[in-house]
Amino acid sequence: MDRIKLHDKYFKLFIPNEKIEEAVRKTAQQLNHDYADGDIPVFLSVLNGSFMFTASLMKYIDFLSELSFVKMASYCGTSSTGQVKQLIGLSDSLRGRRVIIVEDIVDTGKTITDMYAMLQDMGVADIKVCTLFLKPGAYKGNVRIDYHAMEIGNEFIVGYGLDYDQLGRQLQDIYIVE
Repeated sequence: MDRIKLHDKYFKLFIPNEKIEEAVRKTAQQLNHDYADGDIPVFLSVLNGSFMFTASLMKYIDFLSELSFVKMASYCGTSSTGQVKQLIGLSDSLRGRRVIIVEDIVDTGKTITDMYAMLQDMGVADIKVCTLFLKPGAYKGNVRIDYHAMEIGNEFIVGYGLDYDQLGRQLQDIYIVE
């Protein structure tokens, strides 16, 4: 589809699935290189948006790892509320573990900054951040983004796990608001 309607907005095709999958494969190759030896890390996927990225990424990971999920929210409509709410916490202790945070998109950095601090408080030994999309022009955080599959501008996008008021997550391509 070249154009879709979600709620009151129209979106046009921005990034086709083939380009996304290639970027995910390259990101996995970097992770495979960096985690070839050592302790088994925990991938900590941030729901809901990162579910498709996490599933795709894990297909290409060739080292032993664990996978867990946390649900946090900072968006309402097309803009960030500026407040991060932890909705579903961690059930297992991560003290002394290596953690790779898996995010769908890093824009202002509020979610990553808060999550990073939360993990530090839990005694995590090493924290890396892996995101599908990075918005360098919007990023105001001070947490290093270790892995990013793609960089985009400040556009509002949907698809591949990202939503507009809960619609559009299932789309395999990325769409941009018209």
